[in-house]
Amino acid sequence: MFVVLVYDTAAERNPLVLKTCRRYLHWVQRSVFEGELSAAQYRALLAALRTSLDLGYDSIRIYRTRSPHLVETEWLGRETGNQDSIL
Repeated sequence: MFVVLVYDTAAERNPLVLKTCRRYLHWVQRSVFEGELSAAQYRALLAALRTSLDLGYDSIRIYRTRSPHLVETEWLGRETGNQDSIL
């Protein structure tokens, strides 16, 4: 599946969430990640994130689709992050 993940966490948890997301996905913009994951990788990512978050304060939004070709993406301004394949 293709995943777009966006997070909004307390500043003290940002480095841990960033590190966790980078293990599984491409960083594309500040707190935005995307990439292809298997079902097992997706479950592992969620489990790792749950241990890093304060679920009463932090927020993560995940968009899933079967293929990156089903997502239409437009850029305004300077592109940031890494656009290369993670695998």
